[in-house]
Amino acid sequence: MNNHTFASDNYAGVHPEILEALTRANVGHARAYGADPWTAQLQEVVRGHFGDQAAVYPVFNGTGANVVALMSMLPRWGAVVTSRHAHINNDENAAPERVGGIKLLTVDAPDGKLTPASIDQEAWGWGDQHRAQPLVVSLTQSTELGTVYTPDEILALTEHAHSLDMRVHMDGARIANAAARLGVGLRALTTDVGIDVLSFGGTKNGLMYGEAVVVLDPAAVEGVDYVRKMTMQLASKMRFASAQLVALLDGDLWLRSATHANAMATRLRTRLDELVAAGDAPGLSFTQDTHVNAVFAALPVDAANRLRQQFAFYDWDAARGEVRWMCSFDTTDEDVDAFVSAIVEELGRVASTATP
Repeated sequence: MNNHTFASDNYAGVHPEILEALTRANVGHARAYGADPWTAQLQEVVRGHFGDQAAVYPVFNGTGANVVALMSMLPRWGAVVTSRHAHINNDENAAPERVGGIKLLTVDAPDGKLTPASIDQEAWGWGDQHRAQPLVVSLTQSTELGTVYTPDEILALTEHAHSLDMRVHMDGARIANAAARLGVGLRALTTDVGIDVLSFGGTKNGLMYGEAVVVLDPAAVEGVDYVRKMTMQLASKMRFASAQLVALLDGDLWLRSATHANAMATRLRTRLDELVAAGDAPGLSFTQDTHVNAVFAALPVDAANRLRQQFAFYDWDAARGEVRWMCSFDTTDEDVDAFVSAIVEELGRVASTATP
């Protein structure tokens, strides 16, 4: 199998600048559980991106960030309205429900994006003791289908949710990719458009480990410190998580890495589009727009299975032959070109065997 994969940006290694930051932090002793200089610096860096009211809570992973955020936002009888494609619904082994005791109310979102109208499908029943109370909306930026919300789209969602006395959580595992795509800062996608709490992603953008809960409206949460501890997301040697996040955010590494990953996906999509138009990629089609570092495609199962012997990638909807190809901060032009050549070769093999 080729050393480079298109399975997930989680497969990539650690960015060299992050490794350097870890080495710098690995000197002597430092106070544990966040009482260290790196975590204090991270608070200042986060406020620079999100505003003076922001507070950051480093955690180990994205599932942990989502669970801590949502548990802190909800009473025991609370529920979350989210897309049926949401990571919290499909890819976290029901952690929000099993660990957090949170009911998820899912709605259809063909392009991965919620709308005020889709929220209304489940935003009802307040005061009914028989129904989990819909008190939070959770959206993902960029979405699980590789699409992005514009600031105006987010603002429409938050204004609608707030008018219903609901809070809004953003799963920002790939928020850096969305910001790079839209050419805006992180604040423009969060604080300025009414997001209350953000799960900020780092691992998919070059960190060894570590994400963060960023509270943008202190009134939206309660007991984050306690929830983080009881859900086993409080790192004793927090300086190493914080040092990575500082290296990512105190400068433009977050943007450089996300911009590069997006550019590689654009290169992949553009080259394949050209081949499809020329009739040189028979059986290949695309199922979603390519906005960030994800390409969603459909191709014959035989071609996909043989291709996977060279490059790892995931099925997205095996029933219709849909796959997802992800690019990373370390994907190169040569990686993309080799992948394109392999795709064309396997598609040609399928076409030749199907010809009478």
